[in-house]
Formats: sequence, structure tokens, C-alpha cells
Amino acid sequence: MSAFDDLLASNEAFAAEFAAGELPAPPAKHLAVLTCMDARILPLAVFGLEPGDAHIVRNAGGRVTDDALRSLLVSTHILDVRSIAVVHHTECSMARFSQEDLSVQIGSDGVDFRVIGDPEASLKDDVGQLRSSPWFPPDTDIRGYEYDVRTGRLRQIL
Repeated sequence: MSAFDDLLASNEAFAAEFAAGELPAPPAKHLAVLTCMDARILPLAVFGLEPGDAHIVRNAGGRVTDDALRSLLVSTHILDVRSIAVVHHTECSMARFSQEDLSVQIGSDGVDFRVIGDPEASLKDDVGQLRSSPWFPPDTDIRGYEYDVRTGRLRQIL
């Protein structure tokens, strides 16, 4: 079986017991989480959330990119999100490579990979970028966290 065959078979089992079809689009906890795509991070479990509680935005490194910003703006202006958690994590692959390394390895000179040179500085940069944006409602609560992939603990940095 291929990964896609497994995916479809798993979805059949999921759909047979699916009971969340009536959940509204706005998240119940008025929360959005921007985090890394790392498969070791289970955002709902890390924050003790259930389906329908929060918007989850994921990308390599959990960085504020144009697309992450777009999603978070829709969340806050259209879907009643009032709090944003930016979550970086320990042992992130985006901290293991330089911009040049990734450009050479991937063969893509024009892509800004938003690598993480200093993890705490990168988190401060991302949270600062959101907090200083003129586009978010002024009462949007934006905080930065580090998730430890070895212990499962979340630590507030900002």
C-alpha cells in the first residue's frame, strides 16, 4: 500500500465515526496557533484543545510568513480570534541549516526559507512582527512560546 492508500483507508475509518460536522468556523476558544509543521508537535494535545477550539497554522519553523500573516488576519478580522500563540520548538530542523545550505540543497535561490539562527531571537522577531502590525485589532493578545519536543512542556517566552 502507498501512503495515499493508507490515507484513504484511515479517512474511511475516521468518517465512519465523524461527529464534528456541525462545528462553526470561528474557533470556540477565539485562539489561533502558529507553529512548526514538525510531525512531533500535536497542537491540539499540546494546548489541551479539542477540534473546533482553535485555528492551527503550520509551516516550516512556525515562522511569520506572508501566508501565515494572511491566515491570521482572516482569523482575527473574520472569524473572531482574539489571541494568537506563536510556538517555536526545540530541535527544529530550520535551526540546523543556513539559508545558503537550503538554497543549494533544494536548488532554489529565490526562496527565503526563514531559517532560525538564534531560536529565542527568531521567536521574538516573529511575535514582534505580529504585535507591530497595523492590521491586527488593537486588543489582539499575541504571545510566544517554546515547545520542548523531548518533554512535551510548553514555556512562555513572550
